[in-house]
Amino acid sequence: MTYSKNTRITQCESDRKDNNRSRYNSPMFEALENTTIAIWVGESLWGYPLLLGMHVVGLAIVAGIFLMLDLRILGFNKGVSYESFLSLFRLAWIGLAVNAISGTALFSSQATTFISSTPFLLKIGLITIGVICAVMIRSKLRENAASWDASGSATMGATRLVAVVSLLCWIGAIGAGRLIAYL
Repeated sequence: MTYSKNTRITQCESDRKDNNRSRYNSPMFEALENTTIAIWVGESLWGYPLLLGMHVVGLAIVAGIFLMLDLRILGFNKGVSYESFLSLFRLAWIGLAVNAISGTALFSSQATTFISSTPFLLKIGLITIGVICAVMIRSKLRENAASWDASGSATMGATRLVAVVSLLCWIGAIGAGRLIAYL
């Protein structure tokens, strides 16, 4: 059977769609991919690497602070006072904002692909739970940091459980984020 040029193009498009089943066809996400920022991120020489670099720096800040706090609550790093973490929360929220901004721009460049990516959705879910845990821990820290430091006692019960969940969420989000490129 011979194919005309148009038949070959149609066949190639069909093959490409079959190979890219993870694309979610939605006018909203397609429109997002056609925004100025999405096109700049996807097509410019520096857009994607610049934003990815910002994303990594934001991740190092937010995950680093929250992971160290979680480990402190679980009894590691006893030389670090709980009160010292209170001043680091502002920096952690700045890191989270950097991640949200850079992540949104990165997402916009491939929205129809990412929105149906299991690792991406898992990452977003874990980050959401991790942020909720951080807010809960911050609340407990504001109430009890001075007394925990003065007594030298370890945190108890629910706060430790929240720290374990937080630790798992941040580690899981990092792992899921890396898997986005491969799955």
